[in-house]
Amino acid sequence: MFDDPDKTAHFFFLTILGVALAWGLFAGMRQRLPAALRDAAIWVLIFFTFVTAYGFKDQFLAALNPSDARMLDAQTVELNRSRSGSFQAVLRINGQDLELLVDTGASDLVLSREDARRVGIDPSTLNFLGRASTANGEVSTAFVNLDSVQIGDIVDYDVGARVNGGDLSISLLGISYLDRFRSWQVEGDRMILRR
Repeated sequence: MFDDPDKTAHFFFLTILGVALAWGLFAGMRQRLPAALRDAAIWVLIFFTFVTAYGFKDQFLAALNPSDARMLDAQTVELNRSRSGSFQAVLRINGQDLELLVDTGASDLVLSREDARRVGIDPSTLNFLGRASTANGEVSTAFVNLDSVQIGDIVDYDVGARVNGGDLSISLLGISYLDRFRSWQVEGDRMILRR
């Protein structure tokens, strides 16, 4: 059966042991056979449910939290479209997790004042000398350097960004950061970023 006699002997030993255990269970449960079969079927169903859930865990997690970046390989990040129809991503900026809206109409990575505070930048000390045109009109901006920006397992250091001087409900992941990738494209409900 096997090329190795030890493997063949091991296989026959396990087969005999399995048959003996099955016979012992059957003999002990003859009166309770219908209930035992039902219980066995339930356990088999539970086992296959866990195996199936584990096999599809990435799809389940993406559906539960679409803004989590998923690494497809060491240089490729996948984002999933949110329920609102936009792409959002959780980035670790200066050690803090922030959710940003992917905005290809924004030139820069733009932080709200609140998010700037969360990553250790005091907006009251910034010079808001820059100007940006937004859907809500023109706003002032201040240039900052972020120590680190991480998406998935990919980390960039000394990343230029802007702090928005107006009311911004969610920070923006704009072109200046996306251009750090060799390519980025939308494929249905997925955005693929490749280094």
